Amino acid sequence: MEIRNNTFVITGAAQGLGAAIANSLARQGAKLALLDVNAKRLDEVVANCQQAGAAECFAFTCDVASEVSVTRSFASIEEHLGPIAGLVNNAGILRDGLLIKVKNGEIVERMSLEQWQQVIDINLTGVFLCGREAADSMIRNQQQGVIINISSISRAGNIGQSNYAAAKSGVAALTNTWARELARFQIRCAAIAPGVFETEMVASMKPEAHERITSAVPLQRTGAVEELAHAINFIVENDYFSGRILELDGGLRL
Repeated sequence: MEIRNNTFVITGAAQGLGAAIANSLARQGAKLALLDVNAKRLDEVVANCQQAGAAECFAFTCDVASEVSVTRSFASIEEHLGPIAGLVNNAGILRDGLLIKVKNGEIVERMSLEQWQQVIDINLTGVFLCGREAADSMIRNQQQGVIINISSISRAGNIGQSNYAAAKSGVAALTNTWARELARFQIRCAAIAPGVFETEMVASMKPEAHERITSAVPLQRTGAVEELAHAINFIVENDYFSGRILELDGGLRL
């Protein structure tokens, strides 16, 4: 599918991977709808995308965990930019913690229901809500399309991330399911499972923590956000890539 002059929706676009994906698509002349709860930072990304060459670019303040917020945003996107051709489900949060934390033989902490629910609501329910609205738009408008979900190598399980791993595993399952359900409408669905990327959060780690993470990666470095954006381009442009999860982790999960 062509990128130029097609409309792409990116969630969690105000920073990190989402902003990098937005800028990459902008440089190729895409029409962009950028979604996030952080309106101020989102406006900055919109300005950058306009400067980079986006055909059109609009910001939509949206809570992906809210059905009302998502349905309103997608209706507004169609009004401003026309039929949706692509969606990148990138929005996500971390609320890490052990299921049960024990110190000196005593239970000192448990993962709270709030920690669990916040991550499930944004990282999994948000993917469902946005994916449903994008597919609805594509089918109604008879628009060939692609839905790209950001999963994680943590979907296989990771200590201290019961909530995150469960959500990202669910995202992988949604990807496979939608690829089968939507293929007859010429809608593809695929996912990327990133390893450790050089986002603001990772860059702000203490040097010893950063070194510990990078030393576990066979390529001995974190991924650049531009490298993930390049993977998005590949999936969009390759019309035979569907129902698969592209692991982009520098060989971390062998």
